[in-house]
Amino acid sequence: MERHQVAVYLGALAAGGVAGWVAPGAGPTLEHLINPVLAVLLYVTFLQVPVAELGRSLRPGRFLGAALVVNFAVVPLVVAAMFAFLPADQAVRMGVLLVLLTPCVDYVIVFSGLAGADSRRLLAATPLLLLAQMVLLPGYLVLFLGDDLAVVEPGPFVEAFVVLIVIPLVLAWLTQAWAGRLIGRISTSMVPLMAATLFTVVASQVPKLGDDLVRVAGVVPFYVVFLVVMAFAGLAVTRLFRLDVPGARAVVFTGATRNSLVVLPLALAIDDVAAAVVVAQTLVEVVGMVVYVRVVPRLVP
Repeated sequence: MERHQVAVYLGALAAGGVAGWVAPGAGPTLEHLINPVLAVLLYVTFLQVPVAELGRSLRPGRFLGAALVVNFAVVPLVVAAMFAFLPADQAVRMGVLLVLLTPCVDYVIVFSGLAGADSRRLLAATPLLLLAQMVLLPGYLVLFLGDDLAVVEPGPFVEAFVVLIVIPLVLAWLTQAWAGRLIGRISTSMVPLMAATLFTVVASQVPKLGDDLVRVAGVVPFYVVFLVVMAFAGLAVTRLFRLDVPGARAVVFTGATRNSLVVLPLALAIDDVAAAVVVAQTLVEVVGMVVYVRVVPRLVP
């Protein structure tokens, strides 16, 4: 499964789309499974972050600095350039902002590793990237949306942060401390868990599209443009920080991949259209990562 994980993920997305279309009645039930599946997936992801070596892994200041700059300085500027051209629909804009302003912390590790990137350093930086995006996201939303943000309740954001991030992270580190021998066995479930998550998310959201399909499809070109722009923007940042080849490839990947699966519960708490916009980004990005695996080694040879 690890050798063919890209095909597994694409198959899960396709199967989820078909299931959602053929059996729309299962959508509400599957939607209730999204948070539990995500929590387990993130637990397994965090399990691969070695606490004992975390400080040592983050010592390379240039790599960490490049990852933070590309995600929290360059990406917001790119999003700001696109924001004026987004559809005026408030739910659509909220969904786009939620997903594009938050860096990925799960399958970016897999895809960057396939491209010869230093996925270990990227994995070690995951807790900091998570904390930074949760702290900065409200500020970015206020900056982009202003008074329109008043309709969004902070409760779902706090709940998602605690349930999907804090609890899985603490449990993963406790597992490392008390049951280290289990880590290897549990980590082998990463690919099927990711496939199950993608299937559940897509199958639960497809039945909701209906008349909103046109509204959601309108943001797909923006996601494609984002992937193209961030490939070169990430490359520019790596040259500025003079990173080695594996580190540079990792920074390009972290700048392009977004945290769609983690912010989905936030979007679901706001609006079905916002959630569908987030799911659309997942579909575009997984296909884009297949391209990135082949292109990034050529950009950073």
